[in-house]
Amino acid sequence: MHELSLSSAIVDTVLRHAEGRRVNSVEMRIGRLRQVVPDSLTFYFEIVSRDTLAEGAGLQLQLVDGLMRCSSCANEWDPAPPPAEDEEQVMVLPQFRCPKCSEPGAEVLRGEEFEVESIIVDDVPAPAGAKS
Repeated sequence: MHELSLSSAIVDTVLRHAEGRRVNSVEMRIGRLRQVVPDSLTFYFEIVSRDTLAEGAGLQLQLVDGLMRCSSCANEWDPAPPPAEDEEQVMVLPQFRCPKCSEPGAEVLRGEEFEVESIIVDDVPAPAGAKS
């Protein structure tokens, strides 16, 4: 349910940067290690953006795979690889210990992103009285 608060933060950020213009589209980069459910985020984004200049804006999500590096042997791996297209969408526990040497304490190189990559807005400000 944390997707509700995340969606609120996205809308707040987007509206602040839209500077009074209608928002048409929002592109996000979200790391798979953030444990965000994409469908829930999209659902709550639609609810939170109602009656704002972001209402009806599309939300495009680019999911970023995780990548970790072992501090002992420098091995790199994805701790929670997404299932192959022909596999069921089963929740897999992430592997944070190095699969090569079993040492803990790996460094996260990628997969924790939660970034508004871009927004597309109208060229002209919204009419006076429009809710932001």
